[in-house]
Amino acid sequence: MAQPKNNTALLKLNTGASIPSVGLGTWKSTGVDDGYKSVIKALEVGYRHIDTAAIYKNEDQVGKAINDSGVPRSEIFVTTKLWCTQQHNPKEGLEQSLKRLGLDYVDLYLMHWPVPLNPRSIKDGNYLTIPIKADGTRDVETTSWNFIKTWELMQELPATGLTRAIGVSNFSINNIKDLLASPGNRITPAANQVELHPLLPQQELIDFCKSKGIIVEAYSPLGSNNAPLLSEKTVIEVAKKNNVTPAEVVISWHVQRGYVVLPKSVNADRITSNLKTFSLSDEDFKAVSDISKIEGEKRVVVPDWAPFVPFI
Repeated sequence: MAQPKNNTALLKLNTGASIPSVGLGTWKSTGVDDGYKSVIKALEVGYRHIDTAAIYKNEDQVGKAINDSGVPRSEIFVTTKLWCTQQHNPKEGLEQSLKRLGLDYVDLYLMHWPVPLNPRSIKDGNYLTIPIKADGTRDVETTSWNFIKTWELMQELPATGLTRAIGVSNFSINNIKDLLASPGNRITPAANQVELHPLLPQQELIDFCKSKGIIVEAYSPLGSNNAPLLSEKTVIEVAKKNNVTPAEVVISWHVQRGYVVLPKSVNADRITSNLKTFSLSDEDFKAVSDISKIEGEKRVVVPDWAPFVPFI
């Protein structure tokens, strides 16, 4: 039988820094103490990689937990993300995130989406929102700004010491190609964090990023809300065969594909279990990999950024 163990594996970023293969995602951990309690628990059981974002509105809880944990800051890999309304001024966005976190620096700062939202729509100074136009659609900037200009500004950030590395999130192959080919590009993103799970395996994107030295990070690794993949017949069969949990099967499948995986939970037992991985046999690995071929691919996170279409 499989013997899942705490995953302490490290991957290398193109900066030379190490990033833990399994991290705690904190999206939707926004209850009164959800973010705080989940991060405290994660660090207690052995996680050394915590992922948050400005728009998650829990950076204060995440940072307090990091500072209260007793684990040296230097041992924890911390990621946060630039929200779309602050793409004109990523340094300010990062400084505000650090203030909320109560940290001097983050290890990785990501552009959350390749979509700038119009900051001029915001009248109350609250940039952690989605500005809406009179017709009810999102106020996406289409002419005066784009993610290429944002990246040019983000490239100045590592030299400030406020972040050790910069990267992107929700970028398609074509978006990355455009970024790398832009005249002002000097830094290849260290990471691209995207939705990834057995119903959305994205092998072409993984292969492309690998060819460019970009680490892929998987969010919603269990299929997002209510972890639908844990009810998949194939996953359950592989779990029973190996005497492990369905979550351990799916997270181990991600790890075996060679990228970072960011399971999210506010449940103490699941946080503990999600760090444990094992080696799937070739047969079991293929069975999980084939789920999308049988069920069809399914993307869960599909916000309407019209007229910008991110996933082409």
